[in-house]
Order: sequence, then structure tokens, then C-alpha cells
Amino acid sequence: MPRFEPLPKRRPAIVAGASSGIGEATALQLAARGFPVAVGARRVEKLDELVAKIRAEGGEAVGFHLDVTDADSVKSFVAQSVEALGEIEVLVAGAGDTFFGKLYEISTDEFESQLQIHLVGANRLATAVLPGMIERRRGDLIFVGSDVALRQRPHMGAYGAAKAGLVAMVNNLQMELEGTGVRASLVHPGPTKTAMGWSLPAEKIGPALEDWAKWGQARHDYFLRASDLARAITFVAETPRGGFVANMELQPEAPLTTAPAERQQLKLNEENLKP
Repeated sequence: MPRFEPLPKRRPAIVAGASSGIGEATALQLAARGFPVAVGARRVEKLDELVAKIRAEGGEAVGFHLDVTDADSVKSFVAQSVEALGEIEVLVAGAGDTFFGKLYEISTDEFESQLQIHLVGANRLATAVLPGMIERRRGDLIFVGSDVALRQRPHMGAYGAAKAGLVAMVNNLQMELEGTGVRASLVHPGPTKTAMGWSLPAEKIGPALEDWAKWGQARHDYFLRASDLARAITFVAETPRGGFVANMELQPEAPLTTAPAERQQLKLNEENLKP
């Protein structure tokens, strides 16, 4: 006999924060792999476009308004998702934004808003789906963390504190859920090219990039794509019973450096071009 019953063929999934970026890419990837997806975000018009795209490509999707800072919104979203797709087998908790600002310059309210979105909001989603998962003795909680939680960055102190709290929460869930059949995983993106944060004015991003370079946190200018994270998250969701991915960190690969022979040829070419 197998150690575990195999995962069911139909596994409804919730993707929070699906109106753009990593959440949108994850919903598309999961749907392409056969997961029915319920997508949630505050920008409902973006969700309508995403649902239409998934359905046009043969997938199954529904979309509902979701504000993870509002407990009633989370409860309503999960209830609507279950009614439309069936019991939730996979949660991808990735709703959020990022806030640039030095800790001594931002207000406590601004600091607290990051905790509400990235930590408390993730907890609301998890507690909404966990009772059913524990009863069925299976399920995947996948939380989108950040490498900022592992190595703090200047100008992102509020975001980093919230994501570090998320690490502590998920580590506790992993211990407390042991033996229930429910798996809790963290996927940490490194620098990723999405709209989150990068729509800020240059006067905010510029100083941050300078400080990151000073602390050795900006080694090159390549970024991950949202689709890179979507593949990683889907891999976690598709991991067969009997094992689980506790923590995964993705970093952008650096651009290839010029080999010594190539550098020498470039130098010769430059010499030959001189008058």
C-alpha cells in the first residue's frame, strides 16, 4: 500500500493577489496545469480579464473581490470560491504591495499597513481554508515570502518585518500541522520585475538602489519574471504526497560575464579601429 493516498485529480486552488504580477502569472500557470482557480484581488476589472483569458485557453476560473485586510472580505471570498469550485485544495497567499521608506521616516500607521497586508492577511486566508483541509487530511498552503525576509534591505523595513513575521508563522504552521496531511510551504522571490514597487517615482527608488549597492544587495541588474515564480509555485503545488517543499528561494541569474579570450579579442578589435 502507498504511504499516502494520492492527491485528487481535481484540486481547486485559491490565488490571492491575482490582478497582476506573480499572482496573475501563478493563476495562469495553475490553470494551464489543470487546477480550477479562484482568483481574488481588489481590482475586480483586472480579475474579469484574467478569468476570461483562462477560460479562452480551456481552463476553469472564477474571480471575486478580495481585500485581505478585511476579515469579512476574506470570509466572503473563500465562501464564494468553495461554492463555485468545490472545497479548496491549494491556497496561494500572495496578496500585497511594497512600501519604500526608511523606518525612521515612515509613520507607524504606514508600518502597520504592511503587517496587515503581508502577515495578518495571509493568516486570515490560511485560517479560512485550514479547517476543511484538516478534515480532509490533505491540502497545500503556499505563501509568497521574499528574500527581504531573509536578508533585510534598507528602505524596505516595514515590508521586510512583515515578511519576516510570515516566515515565523509558516515555520510554526509546519510544526503544528505535522501529521495532519496539510503542507505549508514558503516561496521566496528575489528581485522580480513586476508593477509592485517599480511604479514609484525615481526619487524613492533611486536612493534605495544606491543603498542596496552599498550593502552588497544589488550585484547585477537582472530580474526574475513573474512567470519564473509561477512555475516554482506550481511545482510546490504538484509535489506528490510523501514529501513537501518547506522553503524555496529563487534568485535571478546574473548576466554572463565575458570570457578572457573574448575580452582579448574585443581589445584587439578596439585597437584596430583606432586611427
